[in-house]
Formats: sequence, C-alpha cells, structure tokens
Amino acid sequence: MRIQRIQTKPHLDESEQVDLSLLVPLVQQYKNKRGNTIPLLQGIQNAYGFIPIPAMEWVAENTGLKLSDMYGVASFYAQFRLKPVGKIIVKVCHGTACHVQNATAITEALEEELGVKDGETTVDRVFTLESVACLGCCSLAPVMMIGDNTFGKLTGKQAKEVIRDIREKENGSGCEH
Repeated sequence: MRIQRIQTKPHLDESEQVDLSLLVPLVQQYKNKRGNTIPLLQGIQNAYGFIPIPAMEWVAENTGLKLSDMYGVASFYAQFRLKPVGKIIVKVCHGTACHVQNATAITEALEEELGVKDGETTVDRVFTLESVACLGCCSLAPVMMIGDNTFGKLTGKQAKEVIRDIREKENGSGCEH
C-alpha cells in the first residue's frame, strides 16, 4: 500500500521562508557531476527535512538540471518527501500478515487519535502517519514502528495508548524520540 504523493500546489505556508543559502555548498559539490540528481535531492531533504519546491527550483537554476526531471525523481522514489513531516513518524505495516490481522483498524485508530488521515502530518508537526508495505515483523502482526521502536500484536486501543504516552513525554519532559 502506497500513499499518493502527487500535489497540485507546494505545501509551504506563506509565512515559511526557505533559506536557500543552505544549498550553496551542496550545489558547489555536485554541480558538474554526472548522476547528481539523487544526491542533490538528498541534500535538499537533509537541509529542510523535506524537498521544498523553491529549493528544487533554485537548485535546478544553479546546476542546469531540468526542474521536471528533478520533480520526476523526487516524486518517484519513496525516500523523498515533498511536504513537511512530523518530528515523529508513525509507520503502520499493511503487508499481507498485518493486513490479515486487521492493520486497517490500527490505522483508523491512529487517524482518530492524531486527527489526521494516512499520509498526513499533525498541525503541530509532531506526528506523521504513514502506511507502509512491510516492516519485516510478520510474526508480530499487526505492527507499527515509531523511530527504532516496534510495537506488535497491536489493537487500536493499544496504538492510541502508545501515541498518548509519547505525547505526554513530548509535553512533559521534552525527550527526543
């Protein structure tokens, strides 16, 4: 199961500015190298946490790459994000074993708890909810993964409790995840 990644307009608020100066060393490093599209896109994403359209436009102008080619690569590969993601990415497995064990109930419970749909980020940009094809933990189905932590044999209620615990830690102690 894949999240649809096509956007009709950039997902950048008017109030947000992209500091393009972060890209100068990246462009200098890859400007005239063959096969530079993926490393450039990776560099943009490393700088901002996603690939803002203005950054992609600036890199295209300053490297001679075609914006349409860059966008094609960025929208094709799952590693690239064209919109901001939350600090914490919640991945719910929807592979065969998890699907059979009702992973849909986990996703629906998390959508309710987080107030977002699959593939979206909470308004406060703390959580992003993603369905993924397989997390490789079939014996623990249904499974969700948050950072390096895997939560298996879940119910919707348990998934919500995990999110509540994380929120409590985020709001209370400021712990990193």
